[in-house]
Amino acid sequence: MSNKRLIKSTGVISFATLVSRALGFVRDILIASLFGTGMFAEAFVVSFRIPNLFRDLVGEGAANAAFVPVLTEYRTTRSEREFWNLSKSLLGIMCGVLFLVALLGVLLAPVMVKAIAPGFIADPDKLEITISLTRIIFPFIFLVGLVAYGMGVLNSLNHFAAPAFGPALLNIGIILALIYVCPKFGVTGLAFGILAGGALQVIAIGSVLYKKGLRPNQSQSHLPGRTRFAHPAIKRIWKLLVPRFFGSAVYQMSVIVDNIFSTFQWIVGVGAPAALWYSYRLFHLPLAIFGIALATVALPKMSREVARKDIASLKDTINFSLRSVFLVLIPAGIGLATFGRPIIRTLFERGEFTAYSTSITNSALFFYSFGLFACGGIKILVNSFFSLGDTKTPVKVASVSFFINLGLNFALMWPLKIGGLALATSIAATFNFVVLYILLTRKIGDMGTSRILNSLWRVLVAGVVMGIFSYAAGRFLDGLGKGFAIDVIGVIGIVLSSLAIYVLVSLALGVGEMKRFLKWILRRG
Repeated sequence: MSNKRLIKSTGVISFATLVSRALGFVRDILIASLFGTGMFAEAFVVSFRIPNLFRDLVGEGAANAAFVPVLTEYRTTRSEREFWNLSKSLLGIMCGVLFLVALLGVLLAPVMVKAIAPGFIADPDKLEITISLTRIIFPFIFLVGLVAYGMGVLNSLNHFAAPAFGPALLNIGIILALIYVCPKFGVTGLAFGILAGGALQVIAIGSVLYKKGLRPNQSQSHLPGRTRFAHPAIKRIWKLLVPRFFGSAVYQMSVIVDNIFSTFQWIVGVGAPAALWYSYRLFHLPLAIFGIALATVALPKMSREVARKDIASLKDTINFSLRSVFLVLIPAGIGLATFGRPIIRTLFERGEFTAYSTSITNSALFFYSFGLFACGGIKILVNSFFSLGDTKTPVKVASVSFFINLGLNFALMWPLKIGGLALATSIAATFNFVVLYILLTRKIGDMGTSRILNSLWRVLVAGVVMGIFSYAAGRFLDGLGKGFAIDVIGVIGIVLSSLAIYVLVSLALGVGEMKRFLKWILRRG
């Protein structure tokens, strides 16, 4: 896969992610209107966050770290029958593990809620609602784990569209529940909407896997005396998975710690858990549309380059991916920092989502935006280590980053309130990215650092010029007064104008990635 095909495949995932995120914002707007940042919103955010933590541990983490490299190697060097035998063995194991985790989650919901949201203990009503929602939502981990398995298999086949469009189905299920179920059953209807959306994802991914050749009930050919669960490649996957499991655990511990601190409303303010949720949704939009999409497509490519022992091509892929991430995520972060308040107000400020909700959400978004480029770069670098079969190094670096995040939470939450929690996350992510880059350079040699830095400063200057305009335009928009039509037209116009300024300044500064991207767009046109 050339770099052009890499960007083309990234474009497929980016478009699918954009569709999903657009539906996600419709979902979030409805949630904000119905529940704002009040008790029910806080209960939902905490209850949904708990299964999401386990999802990364047993689902998406496994797919990215262990499944894709080994499945890609089997597809490249073995027969199609051996590839599907391994895929079916993984499916059986995943079903067993996910069922056990889901069952334990339902049984241990009270313990987990009290551990992750100790601030709720002082409010029995909020605690009871959160426990009830957690028990309803937790089986979602079984469904999304199967989706993550399907994503790993399909990505190893260079099929990216179906897994990318899957989250759109989840959002559709939630939106329908918000419109038709929540008016009658309140926030409980939202929990059932999540389960419905997860089921839709499983059906969609399963149908594509079946068309590709997966036949779960078909007999398999194994070595004598081996069962389905003793496939010879399972041990290799397990060796990759265990360190990744701990790496995900370290990352999720950071999320848990942030959530714990956000429940202490006498320090960070009322509504902090929900505000972190809304701000992170906005922060995650450009990261998912481009950063995660590019990393997802790059992993199979890097795995093939490692399998061929083509380290020169691997370095080129990493260099190209990082420069592409910076090209998009640096201006995106600057835009969120300088123009976040009008965006939040336009999207969410209605119903139960008040001006106070806008203020605390913007505070978190402002400080989250500083770490956007680092989070995108981490995705690329971690997948680079995964392709090399090294899952231990990212774990060690993530562990140090966790303690940095923990210490900064203590130091920053007092003066900056909810913004301090977000800033701690950004600083820890930047540290993580820098250290990973240094260690990867030591492992495989220089990856064209001078070329990356040359592109970086040009992109940064263009982003700052854009940010000055977007900040001034945002202040002007605030002065026009409130009005939904004015806000919508103003936000769209300022975003498009800011984008045009960034493109023009980038071209004037000679940003090669921007020139190549525009040429590619013109050829596609």
